[in-house]
Amino acid sequence: MCRVLSRATLMSAAIAFCATATPAQAEDKPVADRIADARAALEDAGYQFSLTYIGEAFANTRGGMNTGAVYTGRLDLGTTIDLEKAAGWTGATFHANMFQIHGDGLSRSYVGNLMLVSGVESLPTTRLYELWIEQKLLDGRLAVRVGQQGADVEFIDSQYDDIFINSALGWPGITGINLPAGGPSPPLAVPGIRIKANLSDQITAYLALFDGSASSPQGTDDPQILNSNGLRFRVNDPPWWIGQLKYKFEIGESKLPATITGGAWYHMMSFADQRFSADGLSLADPNSSGDPLWHRRDNGVFMVYEQLLARVAPGSTKGVAFFMRASVSPSDRNLVSAYLDGGFLFTGFSDKYPDDRFGIAATYARISDAARALDRDTQIFTGTPYPIRDYEAIVELTYQHQLTPNLQVQPMFQYIFHPGGGAVDPNDPTQTHRMKDSVVVGMRTILSY
Repeated sequence: MCRVLSRATLMSAAIAFCATATPAQAEDKPVADRIADARAALEDAGYQFSLTYIGEAFANTRGGMNTGAVYTGRLDLGTTIDLEKAAGWTGATFHANMFQIHGDGLSRSYVGNLMLVSGVESLPTTRLYELWIEQKLLDGRLAVRVGQQGADVEFIDSQYDDIFINSALGWPGITGINLPAGGPSPPLAVPGIRIKANLSDQITAYLALFDGSASSPQGTDDPQILNSNGLRFRVNDPPWWIGQLKYKFEIGESKLPATITGGAWYHMMSFADQRFSADGLSLADPNSSGDPLWHRRDNGVFMVYEQLLARVAPGSTKGVAFFMRASVSPSDRNLVSAYLDGGFLFTGFSDKYPDDRFGIAATYARISDAARALDRDTQIFTGTPYPIRDYEAIVELTYQHQLTPNLQVQPMFQYIFHPGGGAVDPNDPTQTHRMKDSVVVGMRTILSY
């Protein structure tokens, strides 16, 4: 059956591409239209293909480690196959995508902040990202996804934060900083099982079990180097659990949609203490062993609230929207113990450009008490006014303009308070001054097909 459908699919796509009642009509039809017809024929048969290229030119104009500019690019090639249409497998979907990443990273080379300027920033490579199959059951009310996947699209997420460029406004800063290899989010996905259950029209439950790290927890190199091509498929590390309940409701006479989500995660790996060594002394103490005290397990709780505040027209999903996310984790084994972000999204405000969007958002990541105590210990043992880290916060303003159906341009501004949480300026020979606040400007271009 698969073979017959494949031949039929190819034949219908070829016919659509040629567009042929007659050779003359085929010649008259633009190539772009013939390609669109062929793509539509493939989609009708269950095959979807996507190509997205994100190009970013950003500059750190002041503060951070150094001023300078970079170009970063990421090509995302993906496919989603409706296995029911393509192979008769009822309720099943296959998905895979890969990244080709090139260029430098502004945070890595110039800013030195914890919450990266861009979610695209990563080490140059060609990498498989996701590779999974999802099976829907009970008339679609239950969905089980198995394979290599990310957690950032469904967990601790808001539908109103996707416009923003800073990495923490996608995958929250607290999980991206505290979890091994940053957790399952771009650019590193991990094998896992995700269960999604629509308990009612208003309540949806999610539960997932992921491998605990995209690269060897014992490795000293960057996880992106240890798993450079995305083909490690690690399944033997202590696992990471995450679950959440999402409740949808409506507010006021206008029935403005809102959602509140609550959840928690639990990691079964061991985590190093942020202050003490295995012999009970401060890691800043020259007499300590230098080997950190290890804690079994780690955890976090989180909540997400989002709401459409006003519509541009009755029944429209466009208008003014708001989102807020918060999360906490234990102080002794995490660099960041509390996290908060939120913002506003404005859509549909221009009749001439109905798909343009404008957003303003802010993030706040609090350095844990244990990490602060280590900095105070460093002051004592070195006898210098070593900076005590406290927090990192970012404000982002961005505007996304739809030039054509396939091309968007997006200028961006970010102000970064206390890069690295108020870390020492690497250019200060006395090691007594923290990095200055950073100002970042730039442009993102998105080409999709």
